[in-house]
Amino acid sequence: MAKHTAHARHARDGNRPSKPGAGDTDSTSAGSEGFAGGLVASVGEHLTGRRRFLGYLLAAPTVVAAAQLGESLLGSQTAGAAQPVPSNPQVADNYDLSDAIYDAAKPTSDLITVQVHSDGTVSHEMVRTEVGQGVQTAIAMLIAEEMDIPIEKVNVTHAPARPELVWNQLTGGSTAIGSQFTPVRVAAAIAKGRLLDAAAAKWDLAKSELTAHAGRILRPSGQALSFGELAEAAAVTENEKVSAELKPESDFKVIGKPQRRVDAMDIVTGQKEFATDMDMPDALPTMVCRPPTINGTVKSVNNADEVQNMPGVTDVATITTGVAVRARTFGQCVDAIHALDVSWNGGPVEGTSDTSIEKELKDAHPPWVIPGTPGTKAFEREYTFAFTNNAPLEPATAIADVKEGSAEIWAAAKLPITAQGEIASLLGLPVTAVTFNVIGSGGSFGRRLFNDGPLDAAEASQKMGKPVRLMWHRADEYRQGRGRPMQVSKIRAFHDGEVVHSLENRYTSVFTDFGHGFGDLMAQYYTSVNPDTPLATNPGSGLAVSQAIFELTAVWPYSMGPTKQLLMEVRQPTESPGTEHNLTTFNTTAMRQVYNPNVVAAQELFVDELANEMGRDRYEFRREFAKDDKFREVIEKVAEAGNWGRSLPDGVAQGIGVHEEYKQHAACLVEVDCRPETVNRKIPGGTTGPRVLRVVFVSTVARHLVNPLGAEAQLQGGIMDGISLAQTNSLHLKDGAFLEGSYDDFRYTRQWNVPTDVKVILLPEDSEAEVGGFGEVGVAPTCAAVACAIGAARGSYPHYLPISHNAGIPFEVKPHDPPIPQSPTNGLEHYPAPAKASEETSLNP
Repeated sequence: MAKHTAHARHARDGNRPSKPGAGDTDSTSAGSEGFAGGLVASVGEHLTGRRRFLGYLLAAPTVVAAAQLGESLLGSQTAGAAQPVPSNPQVADNYDLSDAIYDAAKPTSDLITVQVHSDGTVSHEMVRTEVGQGVQTAIAMLIAEEMDIPIEKVNVTHAPARPELVWNQLTGGSTAIGSQFTPVRVAAAIAKGRLLDAAAAKWDLAKSELTAHAGRILRPSGQALSFGELAEAAAVTENEKVSAELKPESDFKVIGKPQRRVDAMDIVTGQKEFATDMDMPDALPTMVCRPPTINGTVKSVNNADEVQNMPGVTDVATITTGVAVRARTFGQCVDAIHALDVSWNGGPVEGTSDTSIEKELKDAHPPWVIPGTPGTKAFEREYTFAFTNNAPLEPATAIADVKEGSAEIWAAAKLPITAQGEIASLLGLPVTAVTFNVIGSGGSFGRRLFNDGPLDAAEASQKMGKPVRLMWHRADEYRQGRGRPMQVSKIRAFHDGEVVHSLENRYTSVFTDFGHGFGDLMAQYYTSVNPDTPLATNPGSGLAVSQAIFELTAVWPYSMGPTKQLLMEVRQPTESPGTEHNLTTFNTTAMRQVYNPNVVAAQELFVDELANEMGRDRYEFRREFAKDDKFREVIEKVAEAGNWGRSLPDGVAQGIGVHEEYKQHAACLVEVDCRPETVNRKIPGGTTGPRVLRVVFVSTVARHLVNPLGAEAQLQGGIMDGISLAQTNSLHLKDGAFLEGSYDDFRYTRQWNVPTDVKVILLPEDSEAEVGGFGEVGVAPTCAAVACAIGAARGSYPHYLPISHNAGIPFEVKPHDPPIPQSPTNGLEHYPAPAKASEETSLNP
């Protein structure tokens, strides 16, 4: 067993110190403020050995333990794999975005704690956010494993915004578990060690004679004391270094075993509490009347008094993003918004359309830089990807209670420190006067990186002088919300019929907003567009952040000679004197996998077309040119499991997608049915088109897979996203506004397009990768595989995704003024009768 040394922070309440454990004793001021009612332990600086750390026991009435890694930022890079053929290594081969996030979290890991209570339960305020990915369950598993306590006795909640955590309160990049894997385990081990010390002292036995099991400390005679009975005795009153032992992997009984989500029953029974479910007195429903064009602004409200006198309405107030209405019910809010007479200023992208933006992107492609060599032939293709939306099931919601000199917010946020700072700035308050309480959310996919809902709620509460329960309408999310912008990939290779000699990808995109920063207030300031900062000196106004993210995530998986991938962005924020938002771009965010669903789809479509050009089997071509053994392994495995090349009917074909991100190498094989009888089948009010019949997804696994069931569930979710992005998932832009206004309009994958045969294969653990994440890696390979299969089935590859985007508008466009469509009242009559549509609902682009 590996030893871990810990500091103990002793309580100021005068509790008698219990018998110290092994290790030194010293004094430190490592922040015990805010801890009450538990044993607290934390992880300290990295010591000699693979798993040696310093940690802390914190001052509290019962046992509280915390963990500190303490390594410097960017301090533990690993060497990239050798290239099988001459091809320049890429940044992400050696050090990717997950490495940067892991390293950024280390300096403040001592502020992550595990607390034991006198009722025998253990609690932990996690500094990552549950957005439907199952992170609460995985964190609970880590604690249950290390402390030998039933998972039912582990209570994992969200920490509020804590600026002292700096970069350690960021949820993104599939790093939630990787960043917390060691700190949480070490804190739990320190807490258990202290409980063993207390029991040893009580029984006057050697600590080595005792064991922990099922939330109890056992002595050889069989006598037992529960964790709760020992919690107060184990508390400390002075800081001391102690030793703790991490459980060896060979003894794992929880980590690596399938575990159903701890919140599953609450979710399916409607008991799980989201922000709008909270019982907050006097926080009445509030909604916002928003402009008809993207980022338009209020010129005047012409009937505010009349609307404020409507039944149930208590307040009408102009805020930055529109006109907020507070009423007794959300239905009364909708009625009030319908009654409002607002004059609007046009938005900064007024008059733009899909066609005009696509032309801007194509015109902005930078020139090629790698010349051809004698005897080689250029092969070039271009692929366009439409705007799309994050579309989490739960729209932006928040409760805000702003008083004179203070504010308290309850909302979901993946960057709560940023949210707290933005709200403080908006309200003119010091950061310390704003309390931001993090609530789990019903999905994110990157949406919760931005705090539009909490900002609206805070401003409305301040203007109205009352607490509000604000909710965005679904139409608000599609028309004024955030998502992945339109992008165009232009790729060129030189080949001689046998070997590919060079490869370039010119990836041009509408600006992706990283103004949320990376968790801390300083980075948020310098990555956002600030009216008081000249744009020429503001890093957020250019490509610096975007290019870094692109380089740290986009990996070309094939050895094809000199390889160059370059990101270029248009419609970046520019100075716009006199405008409220100081923007000339769209509302965007780092949607699930950021650039890679489109990057990989273009990559794999190009590889398919290049293989056909060179007269090669598409699978064998990938296998031969795979840049390392891990890529080759997943390609071979997915082809074997998916029975590549098996006899299929005309119009049915297979496709493969390959990708590596956040330490996971993955490949997806799909079979798609493009036969007329499938494509043209009629679904009332729905888009049909090709159907994915079968999916096989193969992924490597890092050495510490916490919950295989959770990993499989996340990959299945990513597979559904990938199918959707390839076939139907997009926004249509016309005259500076998006046309989609509901889930009926936004054609995410429906049940009739979901394959009945989905197989996820997790390969044996990779000892070189410590911890990986599965929240994102499923999307890009699946999107690419579906697009390639459709191209193979039709004999003509798509160059615009999703394939249905340019086949007409398959829904009746809802009005933009008023911005919230009237709720349907004829549901039973409406379905299954076909909905009205401007084009035929069965699309065959």
